[in-house]
Amino acid sequence: MEDMEARKESIMKTLKKYSQEHLLNGFDKLEESKQKELLDQIETTDFELINSLYNHTREDVKIPESQIAPIEYLDKDKLNGYYRSFQETGEKAIREGKLAAVTMAGGQGTRLGHSGPKGTFDIGLESHKSLFELLSDSLKEQGKKYDVIIPWFIMTSKENNADTIEFFAKRRYFGREKDKNIFFFEQGELPMVDTEGKILIGEDGLIKEAADGHGGIYEALVKNGMTKKMRELGVEWIFIGGVDNCLVKMVDPILMGIAIQKQVTAAGKSVVKANPQEKVGVFCKKNGRPSVVEYTEIPEDMAKATDERGELIYGESHILCNLFNIDAVERMGSKPLPYHTAFKKATYIDKNGNKVVPDGPNAYKFEAFLFDAFGELDDMAILRVKREEEFAPVKNASGVDSPETARELYRKFYNL
Repeated sequence: MEDMEARKESIMKTLKKYSQEHLLNGFDKLEESKQKELLDQIETTDFELINSLYNHTREDVKIPESQIAPIEYLDKDKLNGYYRSFQETGEKAIREGKLAAVTMAGGQGTRLGHSGPKGTFDIGLESHKSLFELLSDSLKEQGKKYDVIIPWFIMTSKENNADTIEFFAKRRYFGREKDKNIFFFEQGELPMVDTEGKILIGEDGLIKEAADGHGGIYEALVKNGMTKKMRELGVEWIFIGGVDNCLVKMVDPILMGIAIQKQVTAAGKSVVKANPQEKVGVFCKKNGRPSVVEYTEIPEDMAKATDERGELIYGESHILCNLFNIDAVERMGSKPLPYHTAFKKATYIDKNGNKVVPDGPNAYKFEAFLFDAFGELDDMAILRVKREEEFAPVKNASGVDSPETARELYRKFYNL
């Protein structure tokens, strides 16, 4: 106990320096294991980073137009004579076991009215298959086609890791072998702060953290030893996609063939932006390097600009379907990405020990975006694909990008 007291005293000095003393207000009410966990959390918190991120919340994000330029792309439907060549190159690499699939599945299904990991959500097909099973079926089918078992890496979060693994275990990992050709790893987290920059305490008495965004994927793959496992398996290319796109093509010989033949270390898929106002990030060149500009950061006149054919100049939507060479992933995972701020609703315990349930957004969470690492790449190939063939996301309970729209696209594609 003396050790605990000495540790607590030392930690309090740090907290005073950063005006975060409230983090220990409820310390004495916690059971010993939770006390230790809270002290561990505080000791591993980068207060300088949190301070800096909070200070940035008061700055307007403005990207000068001069930094942004359109990016070249290939249209999958217009490859003509090159199609077969790309296909053969890609198929050869897949058959040789050079591809691994990564699914980002750190989110909960809360917005869909589902309690549990988003990947366990049933989109309402007659089969009642979850998103995880639909993705598993697709991987299995491609594995049979190319006579190879494509290793599957699933990124969970602290919040849903145990539930995700339990879900897979109950279903015998859909015929896969854990730690042999299916692997689970957790993404990082960062503390949430209130509008005054104070770190929040959750209902469990611990620091309230939120996942660090899909940009944490590179660091998580490296830190958790996943790229090391991939290398042991002979993997050279890594496809990274989200769990909520039930039409995602994790195994695409055309995309692989293009990346290999063009000698680039990354390739991404795009779909044509539905309209200038669609809330999606679009591929572009930023300071001469590949990038994605978010819909919140692109000026209206740029979003509406068209070329001589009447097509949007910035119309290649980033759909979170990207292929990377393993060397690029390890390089991008070796240093942290810049963080973006999201203003969210968060229930927390205030400094007086009272539970606060907000009516609207009241706290900042910080997340990195996967595409912010594209600037590390010299070049990137972009492949335009058809929305109805490859992009059926499940993000909202109803309306656009809902289970209803995803079901319809899935049924049409598979003629169900």
